[in-house]
Amino acid sequence: MTEQEQSLLDIYRQLSEHDAHSLLRFAEFLAGYEVTAATIIKEGDTSPGQQAESSIATADAEDSIPQPEDIERPDKEKVVDALKRLSATYPMLDKKYLLDKASELVAQHIMFGKPAPQVIDEIEDIFATAYDKFVSDARRG
Repeated sequence: MTEQEQSLLDIYRQLSEHDAHSLLRFAEFLAGYEVTAATIIKEGDTSPGQQAESSIATADAEDSIPQPEDIERPDKEKVVDALKRLSATYPMLDKKYLLDKASELVAQHIMFGKPAPQVIDEIEDIFATAYDKFVSDARRG
């Protein structure tokens, strides 16, 4: 077992049952993303960000800019579920970049008890800001 794996296991063992479950669900979410990224790289495709840039470069009109999916935020949503919802809402965005940004907020929730609704609000802001940049970049061509 590597030092990193042992460290993760040590942290996991210190968590309450609820927090351990949250950490496991977050790890499963990240593992799902990694498989997607590995598949893209394995097949020789460009990265999600490069794919978006390529589709923007070939766009004929502003109408071709992908719009976010309309997925409503459920009451009492969990942080990991919010990440899944936002990933589905904004399929055109680079998920690796967004997950890197959101991981600190997820850690604040899991490790320090920051309230889920507050964390979700901040993660939604990260995704919305990234989408606004995506649209701005698309308009510039």
